[in-house]
Amino acid sequence: MDKKAFGLWSAVFLGIGSMVGIGIFIVIGEAGAIAGNLVIYTFILGGLIALLAGYSLAKLALVYPSRGGVIEYLVQEYGEGVFSGSAGVLFYLAQLIGLAAVCKSFGTYAATYMPGGVSEFWVDVFALGILAFFTLINLIGASIVAKSENAIVILKLTALVVFVGAALLYIDPQRLASGASPAFINLFYALGLVFFAYQGFSVITNTVEDMENPAKNMLRAMLIAIVFVMLLYVATAVAVLGNLPLSEVIRAKDYALAEAAKPIFGELGFRVMAAVALISAMSAINASLYAATQISYDLARKGELPKIYEYNVFRSTEGLIVSALLIVPMILFLNLDQIATIAAIVVLLIQGFVHLGHFFKIKRTQANPLLVALATIGAFGAAIFALIYTSHKMPSVGWYVAAAFFGAFLIEVFLRLATKRTIKKHILWDPKEIEERLAKVLRKL
Repeated sequence: MDKKAFGLWSAVFLGIGSMVGIGIFIVIGEAGAIAGNLVIYTFILGGLIALLAGYSLAKLALVYPSRGGVIEYLVQEYGEGVFSGSAGVLFYLAQLIGLAAVCKSFGTYAATYMPGGVSEFWVDVFALGILAFFTLINLIGASIVAKSENAIVILKLTALVVFVGAALLYIDPQRLASGASPAFINLFYALGLVFFAYQGFSVITNTVEDMENPAKNMLRAMLIAIVFVMLLYVATAVAVLGNLPLSEVIRAKDYALAEAAKPIFGELGFRVMAAVALISAMSAINASLYAATQISYDLARKGELPKIYEYNVFRSTEGLIVSALLIVPMILFLNLDQIATIAAIVVLLIQGFVHLGHFFKIKRTQANPLLVALATIGAFGAAIFALIYTSHKMPSVGWYVAAAFFGAFLIEVFLRLATKRTIKKHILWDPKEIEERLAKVLRKL
């Protein structure tokens, strides 16, 4: 019997690597500008919601193991109708928005190296440049870069742990005191953005078919990875807010994590953390351009996944090229606040529908109804608070979210009418259904 590719700790490592990407470099300043030092508690609350969501997804993954991930779960829960099809299209659009956010963040950090400092022109130049570079790399085939992902994960984790460990020795407790806190409601307003930094945990469910003893290891891997990342994020938030005045966090919110390294390590610390952010962004762009856009594109447009995926796309360039072209106007015409918020809200809403639909299959998954209910409330609640906040501060973001849902519905209807395609179930029977049917057949013999 062949040895499975993923044991408990390799799955944990994959989940940690997916979560601790460029998200923390973007979110720590953005969320800190909203919630101030209360963002520490927002990271705790966001981690608890991620734990509940991870529990729900892990239970679904064991019954419906599929590369389609959350889209497979939605189709299983809601059927092969317009709703699940629209969710597939929307999930694809959310991946594009998330990629645009990563490219924009790369541009922001890269622009800090320019003599004149950060300017919108250089941010856009670097963002478009890195998008073009990795589109070309993925067209050619990026096996060397793909194999270096583990080294990149180790590098960024080491840099973050060293920075956090040193920064915690220099924090000013007065900056973390409750008297310096903004209104308590801001803790919840920042929740949608904070969840954006956790969202990579769902990648663990994609390992289920290649995991040793998934019934034992899937949930354990999910919980260990999320708890580790939550502790790291909380410590990072304490380090940033304890070393920078809130005014500095707001001023440098797009690169606040690098700015927080200055008081301890000086200008060199800023440069090193900025470089780590750049490497993290490159890693995320390289992986997501293929794994997210190509797979999601095929699901959205064709309703099915090819039987075999390889790490070059000479045979299937359409999804990659279309996705890259759609990302360009997002980079040019949406600012970083809007991009990150849209992506976070859309992902939260899709997660909410997955957990809500879980109740239709809960007898199959044997999940705890209370935990699934809390995951549903957490996902929808965070999305609602994010929308309320944006309606006060950035009204246009709410329109973008609404337009994304409506646009996904129109695209789904058009694809159904024009191509007669539907997003299909890829797991036709779940394992328990197979066992039950076999048992009935055997009883008749």
